[in-house]
Amino acid sequence: MAAEEYPPTTTEYIQHHLTNWTYGKLPEGSYCDGYQVQETTGWTVAKCSEAMSAMGFNAIHLDSMAWSIGLGLLFIGVFRWAAKKAHAGVPTGLLNFVEIIIEFIDKTVKDGFQHKNAMIAPLALTIFVWVFLMNLMDLVPVDWIPSLAMWIAGDSHFYFKIVPTTDPNITLSMGFTVFLLMIGFSIVKKGFMGFVKELTLHPFHTNNIFVNILLIPINFTLESISMIAKPISLGLRLFGNLYAGEMIFVLIATMYTAGLIIGIFGGFLQIGWAIFHILIITLQAFVFMVLTIVYMAMAHHVEDEDQFTH
Repeated sequence: MAAEEYPPTTTEYIQHHLTNWTYGKLPEGSYCDGYQVQETTGWTVAKCSEAMSAMGFNAIHLDSMAWSIGLGLLFIGVFRWAAKKAHAGVPTGLLNFVEIIIEFIDKTVKDGFQHKNAMIAPLALTIFVWVFLMNLMDLVPVDWIPSLAMWIAGDSHFYFKIVPTTDPNITLSMGFTVFLLMIGFSIVKKGFMGFVKELTLHPFHTNNIFVNILLIPINFTLESISMIAKPISLGLRLFGNLYAGEMIFVLIATMYTAGLIIGIFGGFLQIGWAIFHILIITLQAFVFMVLTIVYMAMAHHVEDEDQFTH
C-alpha cells in the first residue's frame, strides 16, 4: 500500500519552489529521507536537496539550461523575423517595438563606447533582451508551470524552476563570459605586453624603474582583485535581485492557504509586487548591459605609452 502523502509545510513549499531540476553524478549511498529514498548511483536526476549536494560540481540544472536556451532561441527568432520584415515605411506592431529596442541600444552603445568594434552593439542587444526575457519569467505565477511539470512527470515532488536568473550558475557564467571578452579585447587592442603592463604598472608607478619593479606585486594584486570582482559583482547583482523578487512571490503565494481574507490580501500584494517588479526586471537587464558596455570600453582604452616608458 502506498504511503499517504500530506500537503507540504510552508517551509517545504518554499524550498521546493527554490530548488532546481538537477541531473548529475550521484555517489554511492542512500539519500532523501521522508517522502522517498534515492539509492540510485551514477548519472541520474536528484530527488532531493541532499542528493543535489552530494553531486557537487558533477551536476547541471536542467531547468535553468532549458529555459535560458529556449528564451535565447525565442529572441533570435523574433529579431530574425523583424530583420526580414523591416522596410522603409512606418513600422507597426511588433516590428515597431523591435525597432525601438534596437534604436535604444544603438544610442546607449554610442554614448558609452567611443571605440570602433562592430561586435559591441549586437552584444549589448543580446544581453539586454536575453536577460530581460529570463527576468520576465519571474512574473509568471509561481505555481502554474511547476504544477504542470509535476503533473506531466507524475511526481508531486518534481523540481522545476522557470526563472534562469535566480540560478547563480547562469548569472555568474554570463558575468565570466563578459570577463573573458574583456581580457580578449584587451590583448587584441593593447597587445600582450600592453595588457601585462596594465596589470603590473597600475595604479602605482614612478619614473624610477627599480621602484616600479618593487611595486609590481602590489599593482598586480590590486588589479587582479579589481578584474575578478567585475564578473562576480555583475553576476551576483543580477542573481540577488531576481532571487529576492522570486522569494517574495513565493512568500505571497503561501498566504493563499491561510484563509479567505488573508488570501485576498495576498492577491492584492501579488499584483502590486508584480507591477513594481516590472521595473526591477527591466532595470537589472539595463544595468547588466550598461556595465558590459563600460567594461568593453575599458578593455579598448589604451593608456598613453609615455607614462610607462619613464
